[in-house]
Amino acid sequence: MSLRIAVESPRQDGVIRLLEMSDAYAESLYPPQSNHMLDLASLEKPGVTFWVARIEGDIIGCCALVEAGDGTAEIKRMFVDPAARGRSVARKLMETIEAAAFEKRLAAIRLETGIYQPEAIGLYKRFGYVEIPAFGSYLPDPLSLFMEKRLTQA
Repeated sequence: MSLRIAVESPRQDGVIRLLEMSDAYAESLYPPQSNHMLDLASLEKPGVTFWVARIEGDIIGCCALVEAGDGTAEIKRMFVDPAARGRSVARKLMETIEAAAFEKRLAAIRLETGIYQPEAIGLYKRFGYVEIPAFGSYLPDPLSLFMEKRLTQA
């Protein structure tokens, strides 16, 4: 298995397929008001870095880091194709995000995920993310879990 993660445009068929799969999954678990997905145009804005994970050229995962402009950033659209799970793709995407955030000298990375996604929650906890109150434009939601990891710069 040759996994490659690189900054790429989200506007490509394989990524759009992943985003549609991610949307369908979230819609199967949560009501519309509890889904906080960024659309394709939002993923192309300045201050957003979008990564694509490929195995043997096939797009199998993606994620974005959205800078808030206050020294923090948020992880958005983290998704791995179910057919490619169990290959450490999400772990390697997280390592990539954190390395980029450190390089950008960000103070913290935040995220919102749903309470019915134990695998995602477990991944974030293994990386040292802790629960925080709703942040930014989010409102408190019993179906959402808000998390943060403070970054220390040497």
